[in-house]
Amino acid sequence: MKAAFFAAFPNTIPILAGFLFLGIAYGIYMNQSGFKFYYPMFMSFVIFAGSVEFATVSWLLGSFDPINIFFLTLMINARHLFYGLSMLEKYNIPGWKKLYLIYGMCDESFSINATIDIPKDIDKGWFMFFVTMLNHMYWVAGATIGGIFGSFIPFGTKGIEFVMTALFVVIFLENWLKEKNHTASFIGLFVSIVCLSVFKVSNFIIPSMFIILATLTLLRVRLQQYE
Repeated sequence: MKAAFFAAFPNTIPILAGFLFLGIAYGIYMNQSGFKFYYPMFMSFVIFAGSVEFATVSWLLGSFDPINIFFLTLMINARHLFYGLSMLEKYNIPGWKKLYLIYGMCDESFSINATIDIPKDIDKGWFMFFVTMLNHMYWVAGATIGGIFGSFIPFGTKGIEFVMTALFVVIFLENWLKEKNHTASFIGLFVSIVCLSVFKVSNFIIPSMFIILATLTLLRVRLQQYE
């Protein structure tokens, strides 16, 4: 278990930097919206979905509408349905760790656990657990810090969201260098660009993921020849 922790931690350091900044920004946002620090602290621990947490601020300040909020949350995080499908094999581990991996899956944890080559002498269940747990704690820590010190920190949050975009670019490039064949990456890029032009920025993620998943499923046997 200890070995798995020390193997997982270095892979989460980029997430640490991004989550602390974004978490602090979220905590400050909550603070300036009139909420005590325990709101962002508790919400970041329980919800653990950055986009939804930012949206929750306006929901808490608005009228009570649970049905609409349920469907909005489902739309915002619908991409996790595809994450889950692609991780069925990797997350097929016994015990309670599987439940936490499902609960704690976020974009960043998925990117690491889906692409990393776990050393053969490291337990993969504990490795993925620590990746997920560390990322979870980074977000909680950032949100709590921002919630406590938000009124005292002069912090401009404009453009801070690009930290996560840059992180995913780096993860993509690392995966590209590891690949023996780039067919899957080209499919992902091509489909995303086409869907972006057709469905525009606010609506392209779900259809692009659906098409990518269907295409890779059809080509699965051929792509496995290159593994």
